[in-house]
Amino acid sequence: FARGRCLLERLGRLVRRGGPACGASHPHPHPHPHPHTLQPQQRRHIFLARDDTRSWLGLGLGAAPLWKRGLASSSSAGAMPALERGAYATLTEEDLDVFRGIVGAANVLTSEEDLAGHNRDWMGKYEGASKLALRPKTTEEVSRVMKHCHERGLAVVPQGGNTGLVGGSVPVFDEVVVSMARMDAVRSIDPLSGVLICQAGCILQNLDDQLQEVGLVMPLDLGAKGSCHIGGNISTNAGGIRYLRYGSLHGSVLGLEVVLANGEVLDVLHSVRKDTTGYDLKQLFIGAEGTLGLVTAAAIHCPPRPLFKNVTFLQCRSFPDVLSTFQRARAELGEILSAFEFLDKESLDLSLRVHTDLKNPLDGGGGADDEEGERPFYIVLETSGSNEAHDNEKLHSFLESAMEADMVTNGAVAQDGSQFQSFWRIREGVPEALTSYKAMYKYDLSIPLQTMYTLVEEIRQRVGDRAYVVGYGHLGDGNLHLNLAADSYSEELLS
Repeated sequence: FARGRCLLERLGRLVRRGGPACGASHPHPHPHPHPHTLQPQQRRHIFLARDDTRSWLGLGLGAAPLWKRGLASSSSAGAMPALERGAYATLTEEDLDVFRGIVGAANVLTSEEDLAGHNRDWMGKYEGASKLALRPKTTEEVSRVMKHCHERGLAVVPQGGNTGLVGGSVPVFDEVVVSMARMDAVRSIDPLSGVLICQAGCILQNLDDQLQEVGLVMPLDLGAKGSCHIGGNISTNAGGIRYLRYGSLHGSVLGLEVVLANGEVLDVLHSVRKDTTGYDLKQLFIGAEGTLGLVTAAAIHCPPRPLFKNVTFLQCRSFPDVLSTFQRARAELGEILSAFEFLDKESLDLSLRVHTDLKNPLDGGGGADDEEGERPFYIVLETSGSNEAHDNEKLHSFLESAMEADMVTNGAVAQDGSQFQSFWRIREGVPEALTSYKAMYKYDLSIPLQTMYTLVEEIRQRVGDRAYVVGYGHLGDGNLHLNLAADSYSEELLS
């Protein structure tokens, strides 16, 4: 109790007295090539009115944010407040000398070429103007960096793999970027307890590869697994396709090591699954997006790796049929159901059109409408378990049942590793395929399953031929990815 109370008091003091803005969750004023209003899935600080309607106090850790947010000057759709740089210090040569002494000269990046990848997100939509990116290697170095920034009043933005879609990990103005790229050490893996302890900069795919060697699996899987960092996954409470089987990171993360805005290190890096000794402080930082501190290390419970997997690609006539299939899959497949993803015809067509090496598993073509002229939906369903004969029997029984009930009209079961990867690439390739358009409006929404696709249909009806609308997502956690792709950004389209 005392430990928890002290932490909350320290956080309160930091917020009250001010300090460097420490967070990846900020409205970004300069997406490229259009103002940030065209990115609906935008993270925000919490605001309280101060003493007028034109300036605001942000309650991210460290106090007032780097920017001020005024009221929109226009009532037209899409209008957003102007952003102004807050009263934070600017870098000096003395600051650079201090940082060189902490992380080494090679890890103090100041050239325009070196900063390009830190100032812009991977889609090229958001761009900041940072003059400095630091690449610490240890928690101690992060602590010393943050302590100096806190004392000098320098604003900070933490950065992981920079794979997000909302501009949360790139600067707004000229914040100091603290990159976790060099913090990629695996401290330990315990095959008996299934506990992995690693630094925040470890790439998700690399962790899963190392766990495979000892018969374990990461409880998280994302399309960006080849470049996203586990620290960023934790800080955004990422879900992904394994959520259905293993749940959220709130349950998988056992402990964290965090550097607060003033440089203080909070060590709650527990490696036991049950801990009832006080407040569960780590939960504050899971999904906090860097606003409460920089995650530098994590202890994660990793389940045994399934010995056998099956992947099927199914077609349904309508979204209600997709929901009925999902309900039946949970009932009949039970514990071996590990993923249930859906995508609409527009998503399939786009993925196959851009990824020309992929083919529709059901007809070898581009996902044509069925004979009744309806627009079908598609499911990527995965099972995983420890007994191949048992799993195959349950899967085939389910497929027969679903087709006899006329829920599923067509389907294919992957016969080898190549087909297994191909089925998944169709679904995971949709976000990348969307980048073939010059403008994207991206929404990541949690909606009750019964009404999930109604939103896609309504948006598609509203925008008409002004945008290509796709809907896909995870039914396991009720997560819909709604995307509008167009040739250019437009206030008319946004309205």
